[in-house]
Amino acid sequence: MVDPRRMCDQHLLGEHVELHMLAGTLIRKKSVEGFIRGGLIEIHNMQNRHAELVIEMTRRGMNHRSPLPKVKLKRSGRIDRRANLLEMARRCKNCREQQHSFV
Repeated sequence: MVDPRRMCDQHLLGEHVELHMLAGTLIRKKSVEGFIRGGLIEIHNMQNRHAELVIEMTRRGMNHRSPLPKVKLKRSGRIDRRANLLEMARRCKNCREQQHSFV
């Protein structure tokens, strides 16, 4: 849930792929309870998040041809956005540089 404009290309594309994998997991009715409890996913926000990522991918000249499948929601979850931003900057030099260039 880091602002996509602050993400390096690798993390932007990586989160996009992970959203599609999460949708597939939910369609197969697999449990994601641990991810929800851990504050790692917001199921209720998947479609909006996908749209945000696609906008940024397009802005960067990337192609997008994979709509996110619709999933039925039973739980929502909540992500700590600030903690994710700090962790991404700590772990990824490219994201750190992207954040410094973001104004």
